[in-house]
Amino acid sequence: MKAKWGDITARGVISPIKGELLSGNPESPLMGICTDSREIIRGQLFWALKGERYDGHDFVKQAVEKGASGIVTKKDYRPEIPTGRDPVVIAVEDTLRALGDLAGWWRHQHNVRVAAITGSVGKTTTKEMTANILELNAMTLKNSGNLNNLVGLPLSILLLKEGHRRAVLEMGMNRQGEIGRLTEIADPDIGLITNVARAHLEGLGDITGVARAKAELLEKISSEGQVILNGDDELLMRVASQFPRTMITYGLGPKNDIRAEKIQNFGRDGISFELKYDGDSVSIRLRSPGIQNVFNAVAASAIAICLKEPSDHIVKGLYDFEGIKGRFMLNTLPGGIILVDDTYNSNPTSLRAAIDSVKELMANGGRVIVGLGEMLELGDETISAHMEAGGMVAELGVYYFFAMGEHAPEMIKGAVTSGFPRDRAVVVNTHEEMGEKIREIMKNGDLILLKGSRGMALEKVSKSLTNSS
Repeated sequence: MKAKWGDITARGVISPIKGELLSGNPESPLMGICTDSREIIRGQLFWALKGERYDGHDFVKQAVEKGASGIVTKKDYRPEIPTGRDPVVIAVEDTLRALGDLAGWWRHQHNVRVAAITGSVGKTTTKEMTANILELNAMTLKNSGNLNNLVGLPLSILLLKEGHRRAVLEMGMNRQGEIGRLTEIADPDIGLITNVARAHLEGLGDITGVARAKAELLEKISSEGQVILNGDDELLMRVASQFPRTMITYGLGPKNDIRAEKIQNFGRDGISFELKYDGDSVSIRLRSPGIQNVFNAVAASAIAICLKEPSDHIVKGLYDFEGIKGRFMLNTLPGGIILVDDTYNSNPTSLRAAIDSVKELMANGGRVIVGLGEMLELGDETISAHMEAGGMVAELGVYYFFAMGEHAPEMIKGAVTSGFPRDRAVVVNTHEEMGEKIREIMKNGDLILLKGSRGMALEKVSKSLTNSS
């Protein structure tokens, strides 16, 4: 371990980021990195990033006034320094690129093995499950929340410190080139792709574009890195076959190297399966319901197996996993009403998984109420995808269906076209209206499913139902 905040100086970061020292004492110690002037801690280096709605260069003065020991800016910018302050000023060609360069350098200053996870669906849950397993054996770093982009992933890596032996990093994207760059920065020892689905189509065109974008991990990972793929995803495997390298597969199919067999569904009490690999069999019990969590658990197990974690750690780490807020989380309301909060995000593939899991939960009968927010960033497939979503609701045979968002009418049309009663398919305009209408009709023993894209914020409906119960 060669880099430690508090010990490292401004001079130490100049070379990795190809920076130019414009002013200040190069021996100034740095206490960390911050990109938000409102959150700066005395002694940190303020990194001026330019976003779609802000430019960090506009906040350099405030950052210095709050105690930043230095700033990193673009080369054509001359900062306004408050009187009496003499911070280190480092100029670079591109502050975003330089942030990634520093993180890539920082990653290699630590004795840590890195697993990187990408995919259209399930990557956050897979990351959390993996970390649950690895933390039983070694101090493990993971992205906080959803810090998985060209800003969040470098900032996560820069939290590596002495004692970390594992890092599990989620990588997200919405356009070509991002996964490739994130792979360069993280330089993972293990790279896993969960699947390819219709998500972020506005920036990628179609599902083949999504597959190519995810496959950038295969292109950029080092020749020594291990690659793990969902072997049940035909498109992913077809695209991956273009890369001449050894790959480990996981899934439910019998040809996968690491797979789940003998799946038993216990409804609201979770799910169990036999984990098969290398001639071994391990019994796994999940407390989180849903077949999608079997895929996530097998993926996490595959990473742990590649890192030679003992099987009892896999068993315990997965059993102890309690789920993630907003991702098919079950909440029990008075009267035995089950509220399934799957509001964090949505696309056609994740909606299908949610619908299938609700079928399993209600296998013994009962009423289901569904509230959907629209699915964003689907490009040319927006109309057809929302019609398809309505068809899924009709297939589930729910009691009442509420839809919200610009494309709510298409969801209602898709449901009615597929045979759903028109008088029980309703467009709502606000979170409050959806919550009120659900409260009016729900009764003991019902199951309520709420799901929508992040931008629809359907967690507000979940919160209102929980608080009013």
